[in-house]
Amino acid sequence: MRVVVTGSSGLIGRALCSSLSGKGHQVVRVLRQPIRPADPDLQWDPEAGTIDARGLDGADAVVHLAGAGIGDSRWTEARKRVLVESRRRSTALLAGALAGLDRPPRVLVSASAIGFYGDRGDEILTEQSPPGSDFLASLCVRWEAEAAPAAQAGIRVVRARTGLVLSPAGGALAKLLALFKLGLGGRFGSGSQWWSWITLDDEIRAIEWLLENDVRGPVNLTAPNPVTNREFTRLLGAVLSRPARLPVPRFGPRLLLGSELADALLFTSARVRPAVLESSGFAFSSSDLKAGLQGILKPSAS
Repeated sequence: MRVVVTGSSGLIGRALCSSLSGKGHQVVRVLRQPIRPADPDLQWDPEAGTIDARGLDGADAVVHLAGAGIGDSRWTEARKRVLVESRRRSTALLAGALAGLDRPPRVLVSASAIGFYGDRGDEILTEQSPPGSDFLASLCVRWEAEAAPAAQAGIRVVRARTGLVLSPAGGALAKLLALFKLGLGGRFGSGSQWWSWITLDDEIRAIEWLLENDVRGPVNLTAPNPVTNREFTRLLGAVLSRPARLPVPRFGPRLLLGSELADALLFTSARVRPAVLESSGFAFSSSDLKAGLQGILKPSAS
């Protein structure tokens, strides 16, 4: 397959491009910097509304992962506008370009997040659950809606709602490791909030599976067994052979990150089930958190 990928420099994008290339697929990255004439990659500028649409023509599939980092800095009003607009503009630009092609791709996998569901306590959430009402939920609703032109043009569109991606190379787990290896790990607040996780390996396998199987609409990319934060931190400490007895009070992360961002990243409860993946035959390699963490961390846990 010829697969076009935006957001190729991120944690998921790097791993996806490497996996696809290793399986013999032709990967075309969509980049902001100028492209040399002989380079197979494509250039775009979502802020200016420009993209090399001719380079998209004839692609078999597109994976759209671009967007400003949710947890990169405090959520000021200006930063929140960047988070929304980086996703809205890039998705609208890409979907519109794909819809106008003579030879459009068969499938567009467009990134979203389980932040779509908001803070829902112990409620079990599937792809049929309605959105939440906080900032991140409203961002995800707008983000997903911008892919509509591609679907209206007959392209199979998958809205991939990703949970907490586990990798020591980046994301939330990489930040937690520093605390736990110093013996400073513990639950966040009460620890009763649900964390819906997926290993980076399963995230990539799921995206690749979605490219080749006839699934469309929202799809939760999370492991089948979410855990509470209390259980997550207990298991992480056990795998690292480090104590996990120091609870982190809510005010600490709020002082560091700002209250809205801290709540969204650490204290929001989303008990998500990957109903579509399960019912359509996808096999997770890591459905148990302890085994998943051991597979990721044991070689370098010391």
